Amino acid sequence: MGQRPVRLLAERGIAEARDRSPSHGPAGVSRSVTVNATESPLGWLLAHGHVTRRQFDAGERLRSDWERAELAPRVTMSWDAAPIARGRGGSGGGIDLNGTQIDARRRFDQALAAAGPGLADILWRIVCAGEGMRDAETALGWPARAGKVVLMLALDRVATYYRIP
Repeated sequence: MGQRPVRLLAERGIAEARDRSPSHGPAGVSRSVTVNATESPLGWLLAHGHVTRRQFDAGERLRSDWERAELAPRVTMSWDAAPIARGRGGSGGGIDLNGTQIDARRRFDQALAAAGPGLADILWRIVCAGEGMRDAETALGWPARAGKVVLMLALDRVATYYRIP
């Protein structure tokens, strides 16, 4: 067909490391990491030709916003300092969000709204939570193979929201 094959293992630069610390080691070599493209359900769908590169990129942008907004539940103890009470018997203020988290949350919410009603569930389950297609279809009470069609429609709409060509 005209599509290039998807590489299962790929080298990618570490973007966050460049912002925080010197990313160049000896002789100016930048840091990178080997990524397994089929690690996520969405990556598996791309590797097997079930979604397009545009749909995959839209899903990755959505997942990136979800992670930046820190919307995933915490799985460990929070080691943040205890809030200072403002009055007798009260706890401190609410959650302290930085601008990046607020912007990512706004983009995530708007992308789900752009997908349309009823499509947020499949997007969240496959793209953000990393559920497999069969598990997502079962949880939503859908027939087999219906999830793929709905996910593709949702990813197309999210790609339009993110202006992915």
